[in-house]
Amino acid sequence: MDAPRIRVPERLLARARALTPAESAGIVWLRALRADERERALHDLKVVQVQTGELLCRVGRPVTYWFGVIDGLLKMSNDSAMGIPITFTGIPPGGWFGEGTVIKNEAYRYNIQALRKSVVAGLSVQTFHWLLDRSIAFNRFVAQQLNERLGQFISAREIDRMTDPDGRVARSLAALFHPVLYPGVGGLLRITQQELGYLVGLSRQRVNEALQSLQAAGLIRVEYGGVRVLDLEGLRGFGRG
Repeated sequence: MDAPRIRVPERLLARARALTPAESAGIVWLRALRADERERALHDLKVVQVQTGELLCRVGRPVTYWFGVIDGLLKMSNDSAMGIPITFTGIPPGGWFGEGTVIKNEAYRYNIQALRKSVVAGLSVQTFHWLLDRSIAFNRFVAQQLNERLGQFISAREIDRMTDPDGRVARSLAALFHPVLYPGVGGLLRITQQELGYLVGLSRQRVNEALQSLQAAGLIRVEYGGVRVLDLEGLRGFGRG
């Protein structure tokens, strides 16, 4: 399924602003920093609103920021050698991404596109490395991110090979409810059936059928504007064996 039409972004930095107190309170890794480290990070962090279909990161562009989703929904994808879009994962609220790219100071190997109007925070590469050099707590957070992300991408490869649509939807939903990578989601994910279709490569109608099957199995509950998980382990194991 095609993603929303790609928008050519304005200069994102020109639209950036400082974090509000409520936004900074929701950033998990900030809480573990020492006072001087937190002050440096808060001074550096910027927030921007990304419009539906707009690219935040583009393949081949040099890395400048480490990003996290305050609100909204992003998609991480790439194009294969045949020009076919490959979706790696969705990124819901609370998710920070791209730390591997920042650590290596390399160009992006993926696109990050907004599936809906989203609010995204960015920490500059310079401050990211400054924290790596000084903060044990920050290093632990980044190491955990890298470890969990590796497991997520291994699972994504498995999902990509699944032929059962219900299983694809179940396992993709489970990935979006990851409590470590996406602590801002909680038990209810704000997502439309169209957006979920963009992530799993299915039509909205087929996603609806899968959601009804998963709800009948007692794994989820479809609510107005989103999906509530009732059995996360059941979702993760759906379609196995």
